[in-house]
Amino acid sequence: MDLRESISKQTNVSLTIAKHLLSERKHENIVFSPLSLQVVLSIIAAGSEGPTQHQLLSFLQSKSTDHLYFLTSQLVTVVLTDAAPAGGPRLSFVDGVWVEKSLSLHPSFKQIVTTDFKATLASVDFQTKAVEVTNEVNLWAEKETNGLIKELLPPGSVNSLTRLIFANALYFKGQWNEKFDASLTKENDFHLLNGSSVKVPFMTSKKKQFISAFDGFKVLRIPYKQGEDKRQFSMYFFLPDAKDGLSALVEKVTSESELLEHKLPFEKVEVGDFKIPRFNVSFGLETSDMLKELGVVLPFSPGGLTTMVDSLMGQNLCVSNIFHKSFIEVNEEGTEAAAATAATILYRSLRLPTRLDFVADHPFLFVIREDLTGTVLFVGQVLNPYVVNPMVTGSGAPDRR
Repeated sequence: MDLRESISKQTNVSLTIAKHLLSERKHENIVFSPLSLQVVLSIIAAGSEGPTQHQLLSFLQSKSTDHLYFLTSQLVTVVLTDAAPAGGPRLSFVDGVWVEKSLSLHPSFKQIVTTDFKATLASVDFQTKAVEVTNEVNLWAEKETNGLIKELLPPGSVNSLTRLIFANALYFKGQWNEKFDASLTKENDFHLLNGSSVKVPFMTSKKKQFISAFDGFKVLRIPYKQGEDKRQFSMYFFLPDAKDGLSALVEKVTSESELLEHKLPFEKVEVGDFKIPRFNVSFGLETSDMLKELGVVLPFSPGGLTTMVDSLMGQNLCVSNIFHKSFIEVNEEGTEAAAATAATILYRSLRLPTRLDFVADHPFLFVIREDLTGTVLFVGQVLNPYVVNPMVTGSGAPDRR
């Protein structure tokens, strides 16, 4: 199996999800991790069979469950292991499974989730302690995302009919390879889609930057400190030339996967006017409606998740909800980002000029990825850096003490 080919297909799925989500939420700041969502769907695929599994494999663009397990195993053990010991970004990518104590996982499914997905297993009492289990999962997500994601599972999302919960948590904290001088940060106008503007702090630099210019948009790459590791993580800013051009740019980037393969800037150029806003974005959604609109329907109906547990009850298991929350903060030092996804399983019946400007003073798209393999970690859009969405972590700034 070829890892790069598998990741290329994973990127295609990420762009499919991004295209749908960003086009549906054209007036919101958004950040999400398509990777985190895909891993949870892969766990569900591992415990399904028949048409349900085929539908999941088709959506995930995977030839077989073996290909899914190979990709996930490689991501967990190679691509997304912590890079901090080698001087690179701090990374955490973990899976958890909570199982109703009256049930036991099917041996083959248990082996897959513990060996390939490296998931931790917990036996819990959903039938009489649903609230306590909700709190346990939420505390796990909070811990694994360094306090950035709280209340992944909303009140009432787990009840006495819940039999399994699958969750993934992703945490990323990277310093820019060349930090911005905070003393140079100044407020300037950021132009909104409605024609008005707001004052926001912009970071700037006179150093050469990785920028490519295309017809109608520019791409900026800011690499994170790499250390001794071969992996290279970078953040990409896709900036439309037109101040109201984000929607068209999202359509282009998410429809042309080669943009994330062959048209990214890897050579530095001299910069003229260069401004990037500081921002933080939090975002959360229940993804079942979105997934159904994208063709993933059968996992939400009983009958296809029969290989998860050693019980006739498995014939009536179905996915009830898949919750996803993400957060990102970008400043002079670098980036801190996190995402968590949880599924509850219910019982029921061009050539560059020599000098370029890059002024991100209007809505833009961003991507964080690992460049060696092309793995996409986060995707989002910033419509207004001044607006702080209701925090995923509760009210106020995230507590990272």
